[in-house]
Amino acid sequence: MTDPNLWNQLLIWPIVNILVAFYKLFEWLRVPGVMGFAIIGMTAFIRLLLYPLMQAQMKSAKKMSNLKPHLDALNAKHKDDKPKLQQAQLALYKEHGVNPAAGCLPLLVQMPILIALYNVFYQVLGNGNLETLVTQLNQVLYVPAMKLTSLDLTFFGINLGLKPEAWQTQGWWLLSVPVITGLLQFWQSKLMMPTVANTTNKQILPISNTTNEKMKPSSAKASAGKPEEKKEDMMGDMQKQMMMITPIMFGFFAFQFPLGLSLYWNVFGLFGIMQQLAVNKENKG
Repeated sequence: MTDPNLWNQLLIWPIVNILVAFYKLFEWLRVPGVMGFAIIGMTAFIRLLLYPLMQAQMKSAKKMSNLKPHLDALNAKHKDDKPKLQQAQLALYKEHGVNPAAGCLPLLVQMPILIALYNVFYQVLGNGNLETLVTQLNQVLYVPAMKLTSLDLTFFGINLGLKPEAWQTQGWWLLSVPVITGLLQFWQSKLMMPTVANTTNKQILPISNTTNEKMKPSSAKASAGKPEEKKEDMMGDMQKQMMMITPIMFGFFAFQFPLGLSLYWNVFGLFGIMQQLAVNKENKG
């Protein structure tokens, strides 16, 4: 953490300073469970900073999912002519104002920040020597007034450095943490999968007459072509499997990592769920 490399200076140290700033704020307010509220406050702050990027990503993904039936029809119509297929896809994107790359760029920008957040929480909560940790944190703080003399890792009497895997000695209630983490991840994954619903219900967006004329024969082909249907079913099955595997994976991580990291994941996930619900509602309207 104290190594002055580019990664630490650009991402780790700023995040540490934000976390300590929230810690000092809640400490000054004499709020019990300082570290827990500092994690929640920092997570909300980071989520607010990333809001425009995540909003663009979610909206782009929603638009792409709504165009999937049209894209499937184009694939069936021009399956033997890739240049025509690409041209037809570009025309469809242009008509509906969709940029396929719009959903990728925000994700690429977010990833280093999310990885840095994970590193900070893991190092702070996973360090068994609080005296050494306080010394390390003080070395990277920007403002002398933020210097720490001690560090309280409890949240309403619960040590955020505990890991649910220690439930046999610390209490069975720890097992509820990975379960909650997994359920929240499942809910978020389900909200992010409108493609399956659109494909199943055949909800086609209204498009221009010209495009509609092009789609008519291709739609008949798509419905008559068994290979296309099988491919579509395979994609739907893969998405369903991912919706089940991802929550299990996050639940397994939450079982092995400190409680504070799960607190960060769950708060971050709740904000994601609220944002996704707003995007889905906006799209329906």
